Amino acid sequence: MSDNTNSQQGGRYDMLQNAAGEILIIIEYREGGPENPRLVYDGGDQALLYRSRESAFMLNSIANEARMPLKSVNEVLMVEIENDDVAREYKVPVRVVRSLKALG
Repeated sequence: MSDNTNSQQGGRYDMLQNAAGEILIIIEYREGGPENPRLVYDGGDQALLYRSRESAFMLNSIANEARMPLKSVNEVLMVEIENDDVAREYKVPVRVVRSLKALG
């Protein structure tokens, strides 16, 4: 296991939206596959990507113009990149909550 197991520190990511309103989030490859992943979001500038019991991290500094679209979709497509290649991709349901801080 790597040192960032159980880490909820922010990671680098890119978020894109196509004309149909679908959202793609690109992150760096993480060891261990996603198990029942979900994106927990409260409409603010952070979202929690829960990949498994051992792997979760914060998406920080979500741009204002991305907040309403992210809150409006049922799922996002996650793509994990390793050495500029797609290592894996998977759909992740978006769970909108009242407050991320209240969960912690």
